[in-house]
Amino acid sequence: MKIVLVIDQFDDANNGTTISGRRFAAALKEHGNEVRVIAIGKPADYKYAVRQMKFPPIVEHLVTSQGMRLAIPNKHVFEKAAAWADVVHFMMPSPMAVMGLKHVERLGIPHTAAFHCQPENITFTFHMGNNKRVNDFVYDKFRDTFYNRFNHIHCPSEMIANQLRQHGYTAQLHVISNGISPQYTYGKLPKEDWMQGYFNVLMVGRYAGEKRQDVLIEAAAKCRHAKEIQVILAGKGPLEKKYRQLAEKLPNPVVMGFYEPERLLDILHMADLYVHTSDAEIEGMSCTEAFACGLVPVIAVAPRSATSQFALDERSLFPGGDSDALAERIDWWIEHPQERQEMELKYAEHAKQYTLERSIELTEEMFRQAIEEQEKLNLTK
Repeated sequence: MKIVLVIDQFDDANNGTTISGRRFAAALKEHGNEVRVIAIGKPADYKYAVRQMKFPPIVEHLVTSQGMRLAIPNKHVFEKAAAWADVVHFMMPSPMAVMGLKHVERLGIPHTAAFHCQPENITFTFHMGNNKRVNDFVYDKFRDTFYNRFNHIHCPSEMIANQLRQHGYTAQLHVISNGISPQYTYGKLPKEDWMQGYFNVLMVGRYAGEKRQDVLIEAAAKCRHAKEIQVILAGKGPLEKKYRQLAEKLPNPVVMGFYEPERLLDILHMADLYVHTSDAEIEGMSCTEAFACGLVPVIAVAPRSATSQFALDERSLFPGGDSDALAERIDWWIEHPQERQEMELKYAEHAKQYTLERSIELTEEMFRQAIEEQEKLNLTK
């Protein structure tokens, strides 16, 4: 198939949607498909380039601090891309995508969408992430301006599919994991000097309100083994200063920074435990990648997070936001190294059912359905 991905930012892999999009594009190509993207940046053989949207400084900071860039809508680019494509897949309901959808509809081109942007990813930025009325408003806005104009939507988890059903989304919902790339496999590397002598507790994610790294910092400070623990927060985001200040209470300095995928893979193979504290998470690929590499996870149970679905037993779960309970879990895994080693192997095996290969096969089937339905519709016009 000839597939166009509509994704505002593709070149810089510093947010979850872009990382998923890049991995998705590469895997589709490996399956024999031709893939092009509509995104900001320099023109390339694989890219229909559009200009970046500019905002006043305060708004610009809010957008870029989340690792995002937004594109200016360009109908000529969409018309050119649509003329080439068998199917156009929209990754998020950005202004460019809303405009582009109108042209794809008018031209009768098969189109599908993905639901990667949880309303809480937006509302937590404005300190309203726990306001149900505000979150419902965003769900409804997404539905009415964008998603209810599709017949097929990719949902990375059953949790988010249920949210869409509850909010009146009418498309066929395809629950397909974003998929674990094949390089994330079980393995152990000798610890580098900066990790030596510590029990290294890792979390990967943006420093944003819904990710709740503060819970991990608080828990590490409360642990009986606090003096042995080194907390590693891989990521970046607007709450970095706050978390650095909060982490001053820890016996050992916190390690914070953004790592390229290859470097992060090494850290995953050296760390001792993975913690996932998010209050809102559509799937939690960083967690699946961690346990695929052989890290036992400890995951927050939260109504707006799907990640707890991956836990194999209660030892890998704690009530979301409860730093006391998380501290107890961390201490237990420190005190039971043999059980931890046994579960590392079980989690690595568990990860094999969420392969990127399987996800691509299911997504291709969704594309084929959309193409067949559009062809029938076009014949009736």
